[in-house]
Amino acid sequence: MTPRTKEVEQLLATCTVAERRAIFDLLRGEFPIHSIEKTLAAQAEIILEAISRSDDLSIRGIRGLIAQGAFAVDVVAQMPAWRDVTQGANLPYDFLLEDARGRVRVQVKMQRQKQHRPMSAREAYKRFSPNMFVTETQRTRGGRDIAGEDTRPYRFGDFDILAVSMQPSTGNWADFMYSVERWLLPRDDAPHLLLKFQPIPVQPTDDWTDDFSTCIEWLRSGVDKRVRVNEGALEYR
Repeated sequence: MTPRTKEVEQLLATCTVAERRAIFDLLRGEFPIHSIEKTLAAQAEIILEAISRSDDLSIRGIRGLIAQGAFAVDVVAQMPAWRDVTQGANLPYDFLLEDARGRVRVQVKMQRQKQHRPMSAREAYKRFSPNMFVTETQRTRGGRDIAGEDTRPYRFGDFDILAVSMQPSTGNWADFMYSVERWLLPRDDAPHLLLKFQPIPVQPTDDWTDDFSTCIEWLRSGVDKRVRVNEGALEYR
């Protein structure tokens, strides 16, 4: 901090709230909070107001976007050996990452909530443990392909790693659980499709981890198995 900025800071401390607000508004005209303001031609305050007026489905979509942003900032950006080489739209994965050994496709999902609380796995399917959480592994909106098949479910092979934001349980957007896509549960009536809900343990296990690098090693090991549907007590770390 320069002597001049230190002097300004001291002057601001003597200003009233109204005076500081006036100075803030003056600076906001020169310094946008985020580049999205230019893209949408709207100030951040207007964008946030629009979000606050959204319905539940829209909020769920926004939370999903925040989870993707958190994964980009808190996970990918902290791994200097990896590059985000994602290109294209309407892909069956959110991130295409690359290191010296090859590429990995990552799909980011939210831990499912029910009535604004974390949803237990038993609430999804009775055969699942009440002591686990759950995530919904299908697209938000559906459709039909040229063969008439439902495009909402994910197919095995669409991505490599599932990253689930555990923010509903922990309150921290940096918290994720990861598993290998080929380990996830299939639909009974269509084994080439992922089951709509996948159970997530509350603590890391040998098929779910909170460390992305560990999950990459699992993926590259070639080991093939299925995630478990029963775990211990429902208490998050």
